[in-house]
Amino acid sequence: MIRKNLFFVLALCLLSQWTMAQPKWVEKAKRAIFSVITYDKSDKILNSGNGFFVSEDGIALSDYTLFKGAARAVIVNYEGKQMPVEAIMGADDMYDVVKFRVAITEKRVPALVIAQRVPAVGTEVCLLPYSTQKSRTYTAGKVKEVDKVADNYSYYTLTMKLADKMVSCPLMTMEGEVFGLAQKASRQDTATICYAVDANYVMSQKISALSYGDATLKDIGIKKALPDTEQEALVFLFMASSQLSADKYMTVLNDFIAQYPNSPDGYMRRASQRMLASKDEATLDQVSDDLDKALEVAQQKDDVYYNRAKVISNYVLENPDKPYGDWTLDKAIEEIREAIKINPLSVYVQTEGDILFAKGDFPAALEVYNEVNHSELASPATFYTTAKIKEAMKAPSEEVLALLDSCVVRFNKPYTQEAAPYLLERAQAYMVANKPRQAVFDYDAYYEAVKGNVNDVFYYYREQAALKSKQYQRALDDMASAIALNPKDLTYRAELAVINIRVGRNEEAVKVLQEALAIDANYAEAYRLMGIAQIQMKQKEAACASLAKAKELGDPNVDELIEKHCK
Repeated sequence: MIRKNLFFVLALCLLSQWTMAQPKWVEKAKRAIFSVITYDKSDKILNSGNGFFVSEDGIALSDYTLFKGAARAVIVNYEGKQMPVEAIMGADDMYDVVKFRVAITEKRVPALVIAQRVPAVGTEVCLLPYSTQKSRTYTAGKVKEVDKVADNYSYYTLTMKLADKMVSCPLMTMEGEVFGLAQKASRQDTATICYAVDANYVMSQKISALSYGDATLKDIGIKKALPDTEQEALVFLFMASSQLSADKYMTVLNDFIAQYPNSPDGYMRRASQRMLASKDEATLDQVSDDLDKALEVAQQKDDVYYNRAKVISNYVLENPDKPYGDWTLDKAIEEIREAIKINPLSVYVQTEGDILFAKGDFPAALEVYNEVNHSELASPATFYTTAKIKEAMKAPSEEVLALLDSCVVRFNKPYTQEAAPYLLERAQAYMVANKPRQAVFDYDAYYEAVKGNVNDVFYYYREQAALKSKQYQRALDDMASAIALNPKDLTYRAELAVINIRVGRNEEAVKVLQEALAIDANYAEAYRLMGIAQIQMKQKEAACASLAKAKELGDPNVDELIEKHCK
C-alpha cells in the first residue's frame, strides 16, 4: 500500500514538472489547429486530415492531397464546431500544399503566427497535433537539415517521429511561431525522421488571372477565391465565364462585386449575365439596378453609358413584343450620346450609327457612318454597314457597289476566309445591278477563299450568274454540283432542265424532269418544262399532254403555252 502511494506521489511530481516545462503558448496555439473533412460529388466522405488557421479571419493551410477531387469540405475546430471551407486560395500539387479560406462562424478565430526566420540546424522545435482533448501535448524534436527550394523557400528534415494523424499539423519554434507544415514522408525512416514544407511557401500560393487553366486547381471542385488585384480578377472573370455553369459563374460575379464594390465592370458583367439567364420583369429590374449602380460607382462614366446603350438596344431589338420600362431605341441613343459627350471615341460614334440604323433613321445613320469611315475604325465591316444603309435608302446600285468595293479592297490577294462574306455580298449586289459577269468573278473568288467548302445554295447562286452571263457549261456544271449535294431539291432539277432547253439539249432536259417526277409525281413545273422541251422536239401530242397535266396540277404559267401550241 505504501509502495502504491509512493508511486502515485512520484507520478504527480513528474506531471507537475512536465506541465511546467510545456511552453505557455501551447494551450492557446493548439486552438488554431483543426480537423478537415472533404466530400466528393456524391457528398460522401473523401478524405480527412488536419490544417491550421494562419489569420483570425479564417485563412488556413493544409495538404493538397486532402482536397484533390473534393466538391466541398468542412473543418472541425478544437471545440468540435464545424465550419465550411468557403474558397481555395492557392495550391501546389508538387509540394502537396493548399491555402484556403474558411467561412468562420465568429468574428475571429485563433490563429498561428508565421515565423519569418528559418530555424537553424540543431534548433529545438515541436509539432502541435489536432486534438479536442486538453491533455494532448506537443511532439518535440530538432531541425536536422534545411534545404532551399522554390524561390528560396525552405524544406525541413526533422528528428521527430511522425504519426499518420500528424500530417499537415504545424511545426512550431519554441517561441510559438509556425515555420512548417508536416508532410507525409516517402522514405521508410519515419520512426525517427519527418519532413516539413515552409509555411511561408504555402502562404505564397495564390489565385492568378489565369488560374482557371491550372490543372491542379481544376482537380478541386470547391469555389476558387478571386485574385488579389482588380485587374487580375477581371481577367479571372473572363476565363471563368467560359468554364463555369451559369449558376457558378453568377456566384463568382457576386464575389467579385463583394470584393470590388467600386468596380463598374462587376455590375455590368452581372447585368449581362442576368440578361442571358432570364428576360422576366423581376430579372430586368435587377439588370436595371446593376446598370444604375455601375454608373454610380464609375470613375470613367463614358464606358458605362456605352455599355448601357448596348444592353438597352440589344434588348429592344431581340424582344420587340416585350417592352420594358423606358428601354427604347431612343433611350439607347440618349445613353450613347452621353458617352460621346464625355469622350467622342469612334467606337461610341459607330454604336450611335448602329442604333440609328436599327431605328430606321437612315439619313442620320448614314451621316454617322460617313464619319466612322473617316476614322481609325474604318474597316470592311463599317463600309459594309454603310452599303446596307444606302441599300435601305434605295440608293442607286452603283453607290452600293462602290461601298462594297471599299470593303473588298481592304483585303490582300489571295483572299482568305475573312474576305469571303464581303465577296459574296458584292457578288449578289452585282446581280442586282445586272452585272452577272462581275458576279461570277466574285463567286469564284469566294469559292477560292473558303477553299471550296460551299453548299448547294452557293452553286445555285453562281449558276444564276453564269446563266445570265451566257456561260452555259458553267451553269450546267454548277447545277449538277447543287443536285449532288441536295438530290431531293426539285427546284435544282427544274433549273438544270431550263439550262438544257436553253442550249438545245431537249432530250437531256426531259430525262432530268423525269428524274424530278420520280421524286414527286405531282410536281407541276416539271410537266410544264417537259412540254416546252417536247415542243422544241416537234412532239406536239406529247407536249400538249404534258402541258395539260401541268394545268391539272395547278401550274399558273401554262395557259398561254396551251393557247399557243395546243389549240
